[in-house]
Amino acid sequence: MFSLTIFILGTSWLLQAFPWPIQEPFSSILSLDFGSVPLAPPKLHGRFLHITDIHPDPHYKVDASESSACHRKKPRKEKSRSGYYGTPFSECDSPFPLTNFTLKFLDKNWASEIDFVIWTGDNARHDNDRKIPRTLNEICDLNSMLAMAMEDIFLNKGVPVVPSLGNNDVWLLSGPNNIIDRFLSIWNAFVPFSSYQVFRRGAYFSVEVIPGEIAVISLNTMYFYDSNKVVGGCEFREPDDPGNLQFDWLEVQLKMFRKRQMRNVSVPLTTSRTARSDLHFVYKYVRYVELSLRFQDTILGHLYGHMNNDHFFLLEAGDLEFLSESDLTPVDNITLKGRKRLYDSLVDDFSNLPKKGETDHDNYGVVNVSPSVVPNPYLPSFRIYTYNITQARDSAYVKSKKPKRKHGKQRGGGDKQKLCKKKKYEDSWRCKFDQPWHSDPDAPSRINSLWSPLGYAQYYIPEKRLVDETRKPKFKLEYLTYRLDALHPGDVEGRPEFQYPIPLKQLPKSLREGNVTSSKMAPYEMDDLTIPSWVELARRLGDPSRKKLRKRFKQYMFMGE
Repeated sequence: MFSLTIFILGTSWLLQAFPWPIQEPFSSILSLDFGSVPLAPPKLHGRFLHITDIHPDPHYKVDASESSACHRKKPRKEKSRSGYYGTPFSECDSPFPLTNFTLKFLDKNWASEIDFVIWTGDNARHDNDRKIPRTLNEICDLNSMLAMAMEDIFLNKGVPVVPSLGNNDVWLLSGPNNIIDRFLSIWNAFVPFSSYQVFRRGAYFSVEVIPGEIAVISLNTMYFYDSNKVVGGCEFREPDDPGNLQFDWLEVQLKMFRKRQMRNVSVPLTTSRTARSDLHFVYKYVRYVELSLRFQDTILGHLYGHMNNDHFFLLEAGDLEFLSESDLTPVDNITLKGRKRLYDSLVDDFSNLPKKGETDHDNYGVVNVSPSVVPNPYLPSFRIYTYNITQARDSAYVKSKKPKRKHGKQRGGGDKQKLCKKKKYEDSWRCKFDQPWHSDPDAPSRINSLWSPLGYAQYYIPEKRLVDETRKPKFKLEYLTYRLDALHPGDVEGRPEFQYPIPLKQLPKSLREGNVTSSKMAPYEMDDLTIPSWVELARRLGDPSRKKLRKRFKQYMFMGE
């Protein structure tokens, strides 16, 4: 399931609302013409943008110390100083010049090449400077300015934008409340009118980005975050817990979309491989996994932000089993500390996958975590995904005949039957999952077919270009997931009109010819982004003998640092 989110309508730039330090204004890209969005859908390109964690900072100063969050000159003795376009591998947020440059680049190079935008939150600076506390007004104003820019660049061209909340956009959130109402006013151009009521309850909603075919579900993961002390742990005994109410709504959405034979993308923000760790309540993770696997034939994928680094992880049926009685504690014992632990934890998980011939793909889902625009603590980046539109290319959103869905089957395992008889555990969520799963080897999440995710290209600003003050920075291709022969049409006679996954002008010169057989920019050479392809990549990464592949994976995870 591929879930997306849509973003906000603004009416004026609010930069002047605060006594912010002088720097390049946070500017509009185009003239502010808020006309109605065209009702007739444009011809599909088979691409969409995922952008996340922009973190613009109105207090950022050039030549400031990193220890002051790049807000003050002192201490002067610090050798690491902030640059005009940002400070790579630091704890400083995005200066307005970087934010403006990124938006202008997307406007010029990608706005006319994509079908929709997924925008996963964190549109305010981190609250990491005690001398300049972050305020709610500042958060809302920064979100308003970015929302206006997103509308200006994309929505006014008929490109839907789907937003989701980040943990730096709100705090201690439990709706309905006036903060959610403020975000609805900021995002009213992106949230469908029919979703206003449910949005006011919890700041989550769904959008049909390709009407009748693909929907994006924007989740509010603040209700899953254990640092949010105004929500509970999503326990079965607490049906009115905000997290449980959101999961109840999500289940209804997935049932509805499945009945309509639509496909979905899920777009939360605040999670990662650490979804099973100290960041999230364990029962909320368990509910998310169960719904993801139960509706595997409907879900195209799960797109996340927040971690600022590049990785993927698997949702597994084994996460729903009782591994031991200690596994039932309200908070998981797993704690990921530092980058090495994240990498090691992922590789360890991958190494424990069953052998190729023994894998039941019904038992898996895939979460993709994209790196951030903010160079905190890595380098600015964004990601362009492609998806299969082979049967829809020559007409606007034509309904295709879809195969009859296969019947589901119930799942269970571990010591469930024994443990669920104990009073201590009888009301835990693992004991309440009794619905059949809906999986289908012919679904687009499992085999390359109409609407299947095919691959992505990741762009970034190299460190040298970010810190070079003699010229503007430049986004370059960092890597892509495709096989090299998939980038060009080839010489196959009778092949239908070829759809370039990445426009030639957006490829480096070394990849613009069709005779290239190897490149460091194509480390994975995946056939597509279906679940079997991701499981196979995970299996390769889990093989200790694949040292070169592991090195590349780790390099991309932390952008070479």
